[in-house]
Amino acid sequence: MSISTDVRTTARRFVAATSREALRLVREALGAEAIVLTNRVLAEGVEIVAMAEGDVTQALKSAEPVVPPALAAPVVQVVPAKPLATPAQEPVAHTDTVLNELHSMRGMIEEQLASVVWNDKQRQDPVRGRLLRTLLGAGFSAKLSKAMLEKLPTGQTYAQGMAFARSELIRAVPVHEDEDALLAQGGVYALMGPTGVGKTTTTAKLAARCVMRFGADKLALVTTDSYRIGAYEQLRIYGQILNVPVYAVKDAGDLHLVLQDLRDKHMVLIDTVGMSQRDRAVSDQIAMLCTSHRPVKRLLLLNATSHGDTLNEVVHAYRHGGGGNELAGCIFTKVDEATHPGALIDTVIRHRLPVHYISSGQKVPENLMLADRAQLVDSVFQPRRHNPLFVPAEADMRDEPAGAAPSAQVVQAQAEADRLRAQYQNLIRAMAHDAQELATAAGALAGAQIGFESARRLWRSAGDEDIGHKAVLQDLMVHARSEIAAGCDHHVLALCGQVGLRSNEGADAYECQSSLLLSDRSGSPLCAPNQWLSTAATRGGGEARRKPGMRQVQWLRQQVFGKSVVHVLPRLPASELMAEWQAQAQKWLAHAPGSTGVIDPHTGASGALARRDFEFGEAHPVLFRGKPAVQCEAHAEVILRAGADNAVLPTLRCVVTRVMDERNRKILAQDYLLTNVGMQVTARQLAQWQGWAAEADPCFRLIRQGVQLVGGMGELGDPNMMKRLLIAGQVTTTVWRLLQADGEWADRTRMLLNQLTGRPARSSRPLTGNALYVGVGKLFLLLEALGTESTAPTQRQHTVLEQHD
Repeated sequence: MSISTDVRTTARRFVAATSREALRLVREALGAEAIVLTNRVLAEGVEIVAMAEGDVTQALKSAEPVVPPALAAPVVQVVPAKPLATPAQEPVAHTDTVLNELHSMRGMIEEQLASVVWNDKQRQDPVRGRLLRTLLGAGFSAKLSKAMLEKLPTGQTYAQGMAFARSELIRAVPVHEDEDALLAQGGVYALMGPTGVGKTTTTAKLAARCVMRFGADKLALVTTDSYRIGAYEQLRIYGQILNVPVYAVKDAGDLHLVLQDLRDKHMVLIDTVGMSQRDRAVSDQIAMLCTSHRPVKRLLLLNATSHGDTLNEVVHAYRHGGGGNELAGCIFTKVDEATHPGALIDTVIRHRLPVHYISSGQKVPENLMLADRAQLVDSVFQPRRHNPLFVPAEADMRDEPAGAAPSAQVVQAQAEADRLRAQYQNLIRAMAHDAQELATAAGALAGAQIGFESARRLWRSAGDEDIGHKAVLQDLMVHARSEIAAGCDHHVLALCGQVGLRSNEGADAYECQSSLLLSDRSGSPLCAPNQWLSTAATRGGGEARRKPGMRQVQWLRQQVFGKSVVHVLPRLPASELMAEWQAQAQKWLAHAPGSTGVIDPHTGASGALARRDFEFGEAHPVLFRGKPAVQCEAHAEVILRAGADNAVLPTLRCVVTRVMDERNRKILAQDYLLTNVGMQVTARQLAQWQGWAAEADPCFRLIRQGVQLVGGMGELGDPNMMKRLLIAGQVTTTVWRLLQADGEWADRTRMLLNQLTGRPARSSRPLTGNALYVGVGKLFLLLEALGTESTAPTQRQHTVLEQHD
């Protein structure tokens, strides 16, 4: 672009000792209406570059920009080995910069002139100024407010002016009003927006509406959030409640495959990663959605608590997609927290972004409603208490004056709330049976002292990234001491079991050595304070199998439980361990085969346990394989024959348990156990401990189910895998105690949990531990979704009635 010399010379430069003196020179030379272009301090004084008003107008109208000489030098590019550019050879980039500056100056001048005109109108019509302040205070931008009031006829009252503004806003707000058509059309919808805007909760609300409309088998949920474990867990919880599958994808390839597999689903809802509108990865996420073979309609979630500038920035960041894929619409969230909701309406009007739904609370699925133009506009100007977008609480109703009838808005809002409750009652019952029944079951479980509240608290922490496995381990130790203090007399029985585990998505195999502490009073599993995990590569070494309970003894020896620990082992420990544990005063008992060689410490005679004569005590009734029988016990001191290492072995007690037919006294079974526990514990009690240990052994296998409940086994290096394993071990004790519990409350609770699994109730088929575990997991999910806590009966009933009446 060329620059004419005659135009450029119209800008004049003035230098004086002070700014006041320089301005005086400008006024004398160019007149009082002169336009100052630049003002800067130089070594010789203050420099002002100015133009006469007429010259500025002529320059703006001209196709050639005016370039003050003083502005040319600072922006001339210096290129090595080339001479400096002369003013006639200045780069086009420089002239464009100056042109932009002049156009900006023109815009400011026009804005100032518009303000003068607007202020003049305000002086002539004061109501217009009051209306402007009202609109600005509600969150509307100055540009939209002034444009709207430009059309306001003069001579209007304030009430007439507000009615005019309301009608203009209602006409201008873009809203998607036909939900039936939206859901009938189906397709893939992605919910997008910044972090914390409420995408996951809103996805669950929409999923609930879809399930109620065309069933769970026609819907699928997808999350692209592979960064936060808690995000997937939360969506998975809602998916389990609604019986809707949930898939996690990491990139465009994963999304393509998942959507291909879900092509038979009527609707797919995608919960996307939350990220700042200024994050460069936003465009990558949009590109991933827009390049899918199946069209993805994007809905932008707008936070009602955000400032207007922030909302505008969010829309600009998320609006455009590849291949002309524009935003299909938006959803307002956190409307119940907003103080200036006008900014939301202002944003969608300026960007012509249709509003699909309004989210005004955390409850799923109640706090989601269709967008209504009149309600949206009225919500901006009405007090919060009478805002139709807010369902009034009972406290709001009680604020009405005594004897006064509720206002029309309150009655309307209450009717809307009742309608929503009635509409979703069947859905809530379908996915949660009855809230009262669930609350009753939760209260019964909490009062049964089987560790239910502790298990539920641990389950909650499974998806909390801020809680590590060390914190869980510490919590388990506190719980263990409490359970042992209440559930044991003088000893606590320690069991160790081994179970194989596999990672969910890979071929990694693990061996879990689990600890389980039982009551010496009832044999009930009280706690699982620690777990050990090793890879399958170390399984074949046989060290743990040759020395059962070794790790357990080493770890438990360092703990303080307030009761003496007795390790109940599946088989005899190695001779060197016996000597070591004896020196450490570690108590143990173990099953021994009848062929075990022993020496009588009194006579020196040696022989197998099965060949020794024992004096049995009085028989007492027992159940053997579900049938009545009698049992008697005998005990004697023995010394194990020295092994190959010729270690000196301590004197042990041998306890023999003989089970006989109650009629003909035929021997049905005879077992042997060896122990270093002293005579203060009777033979019958030791035999009982061994029996309880055998009955609790299946408890270890339930850990597999528990691990799946809290997220499954990960790959090597998963930082949260150990935490999940610890949680699974403790929850397993609660499930096992519930499985063994007696009483009407236990029968009712097990029946409810069986119903939650979807299994038909059959009296001929007893409930298995795995099925009960699934039911407990469902109960945790439903109580969390319904916001139900395990409280005392009267308080619990009051809470449930308040929330779900």
